[in-house]
Amino acid sequence: MDVSSLSVMDLLRAHGAVLDELRRREVVRSANNPVSDLAELLFCRAYPDWTRENNSASGHDAVCPAGIRYQIKARWLHKHNKSRQVSALRNLSNDPFDFLAGVLFDENFGIYRAAIIPLAVVKEKTKHVVHTNSGRFLLRDEIWNMLGVIDVTAKIRDAAATL
Repeated sequence: MDVSSLSVMDLLRAHGAVLDELRRREVVRSANNPVSDLAELLFCRAYPDWTRENNSASGHDAVCPAGIRYQIKARWLHKHNKSRQVSALRNLSNDPFDFLAGVLFDENFGIYRAAIIPLAVVKEKTKHVVHTNSGRFLLRDEIWNMLGVIDVTAKIRDAAATL
């Protein structure tokens, strides 16, 4: 899609219209960056026994019938920003989730990699950021090789193919 001839206002209106349509199709639940909502949707499609929590749930995004809590995080790897840092993790000392379900999207929103990561691994690899009083966690390739981490890339790709 060539959007180079559109004005800035036209681009912003198109962005808003796209978000509205994604919300109508129940892909996203907010007006924020759609990457996080998309990740939640994909994990809950890949694991249909998971139930998405409402947006105000603290510390986790989904839970399974056994009561296991999943914090779902994502990062869009783009040519202008290849950072693998997911959004801030808070209150890790209180064990707000049992597993982090993480996905890296490629530049075209394809699934680059996805994993389910035990809280112990997340705690080990998270650096505390004093300024924000939160944890900084990066979905680096080494994470997939750590004990207890499950590579779910194929499963999340399959879920993405259903959209």
